[in-house]
Amino acid sequence: MLYERNIDWIHRRRIICRRDPIHDKPTKVYKWGNYYEHGTYEFFDLFRTEAKINTFKSLKWHLLVIWYLNPNISSDELKEIVNFVSEKTNGFVTFNTPAYTKKDILSKLIEYDLDLQPKNKMRKIIFNQFCGLTKEEKLKIVGSIIGRKNKKITEDYIYECMLGINASKEIITISKIASLMSCSNRTVLRAISDELREEKRILNEHLL
Repeated sequence: MLYERNIDWIHRRRIICRRDPIHDKPTKVYKWGNYYEHGTYEFFDLFRTEAKINTFKSLKWHLLVIWYLNPNISSDELKEIVNFVSEKTNGFVTFNTPAYTKKDILSKLIEYDLDLQPKNKMRKIIFNQFCGLTKEEKLKIVGSIIGRKNKKITEDYIYECMLGINASKEIITISKIASLMSCSNRTVLRAISDELREEKRILNEHLL
């Protein structure tokens, strides 16, 4: 209930937290969403689950994306958002944020060049916000597209599988990735990088 109330705080202020790609065009459009063969870095979707922000780096990134997606809000409104999202009791972060850290984050946000898109991870499959699919149906789509489009196991497609599993609120395992990619566990273990292992750990922690 706490999370829902605080998400409502954001929605009531009409703060944009999700944005579909604006320049990149999908390779194929489906009823459930879009597929980008070469990927897109333009998709943002904050607070899509009850997973909490568990590092200062992630907190700064979330607040930067909010500022980037809402360039017309005033500095006073931005300060209010920084204070609200950074406050542990509001349910967005797992740690206490000192006042001086909030002040430092706010000053860096105000100095940021909003013509520059914040760093973002690439996405190839984007489901519509209200597509109505179950987690099983989403995973089936991710697996079928990845298996049909690519025979080579790459880090990009391992990551896409990880996102699909995470979006379905399931713990990511090597066997689940292998199942989606129609390959062996050993093949995934050979292809997965230390960076992806760390991302897998972070995504799983958000579901615990």
